[in-house]
Amino acid sequence: MVADDGPADAADAADDVEDVDAAELLERAGFDADESVLTDRQAEVLALRERGLRQSDIADRLGTSRANVSSVEASARDNVERARETVAFAEALAAPVRVEIDAGTDLYDAPKRVYDACDEAGVKVNQTAPDLMKTIGDRAG
Repeated sequence: MVADDGPADAADAADDVEDVDAAELLERAGFDADESVLTDRQAEVLALRERGLRQSDIADRLGTSRANVSSVEASARDNVERARETVAFAEALAAPVRVEIDAGTDLYDAPKRVYDACDEAGVKVNQTAPDLMKTIGDRAG
């Protein structure tokens, strides 16, 4: 479950709740329920949370409990993460070059291995060595 962010300035929070139009946020963001891994409710909750609304304010607005909003938000964030992992997998399958860096490899050696493999395949790399090192480090966990 995702914890409520806690109290905001009461006067500002009340104004924010009134000012935020979830449907407008979703339209501006290009949300299409038929093409998304998110339900309408999940998208609405995420949009409102990203605008700084508390779960309790969203619950009041939607006529449900804060616990339900928390559950919807947690499911939405899980769906977003799964979608990201799916896209990364699909991109890896389509990649013209694949370089595996074994655990324990000196991170400073990795960019040269990537550049060499890409040169051999005639693929241009648009990342600097520090950018590659960050990407590799991030993916390694």
